[in-house]
Amino acid sequence: MQETGVDRWGMTIPLDGLSLSEQPEVCRELEGLGYTDLWSAEGMQADGFTPLAVAAAVTTHVHLGIAIAPSFTRGPALLAQTAATLAATVPGRFTLGIGSSSNVIVEKWNSIPFEKPLSRNRDLLRFLGAAFAGERVEQSYDTFSVEGFRLGIVPDPAPRVLLAGLRGKMLSLAGEEADGAIINWLSAEDVEKVTPIVGAHGPREVVARVVVAPTADADLARALGRRLITTYLNVPVYRDFHRWLGRDDLEPMWRLWEEGDRKAALAAVPDHVVDDLVVHGRPEEMREHLRRFVAHGVTTPVAMLMPVPGTDPRQVCRDLAPR
Repeated sequence: MQETGVDRWGMTIPLDGLSLSEQPEVCRELEGLGYTDLWSAEGMQADGFTPLAVAAAVTTHVHLGIAIAPSFTRGPALLAQTAATLAATVPGRFTLGIGSSSNVIVEKWNSIPFEKPLSRNRDLLRFLGAAFAGERVEQSYDTFSVEGFRLGIVPDPAPRVLLAGLRGKMLSLAGEEADGAIINWLSAEDVEKVTPIVGAHGPREVVARVVVAPTADADLARALGRRLITTYLNVPVYRDFHRWLGRDDLEPMWRLWEEGDRKAALAAVPDHVVDDLVVHGRPEEMREHLRRFVAHGVTTPVAMLMPVPGTDPRQVCRDLAPR
């Protein structure tokens, strides 16, 4: 790449604010604009694999990844089959990201016990490694058992597998038994606390999903960012993550949120915290902010666009594209 100064430059698909029927054209354009990576997510909106299948059908060289497929919501064999099918469709162009997700998605939405997430991810990584190698799997793991499964489609090459983690043992597992880690909801400078744990056993890929509020109106960006921050960072795992990162200036927000004063909690998020966690500004300022993630150890920054009133997400992608 030229202007970005980095080797990989990603965008999250599908783009929010556009119909799914427009996504094939969007993916073609994103590849033509120079984006090296298109990554999906799986939460409240689209599933994670269908947008990548759409992208696979209309692109020729852009890398495709999912960040993340929840480790609990598909059975091990079905997850392996789905990933292997996509990997065989675009050889060498697909990365599978897995992660614990949350008790809301796993238990409340899918009626699956959300138990022993570290063990579940470790077991799934080991199973996927055997399955993608074409082995017949007959194994009792700590959190599930597989009896007599062998992939009918063995992708060559096998997809890389990344593990989403926030801190401690999950990041260590990503470095020890996966090809790297997927990280989110942290600042560019925070990356330096995370990547040494992932890379303790050698060089690893680190994909960062970065929230982008595409506007030069700082007040608007901060207002939108505060709402997203209070939504996510009051979830216990993210609250603990930011305490571990040393973000003590969020303590007033957490206290007010627990007291039920949502309006005051929103106002208690300092401007500089929003500016650290949410990319905003003019296009070159946003590109520079994304480059800072790479400077601190991220291998693939992936922009996740927030919907901003009055903005066209396709034009935003053009503005953020590498030159």
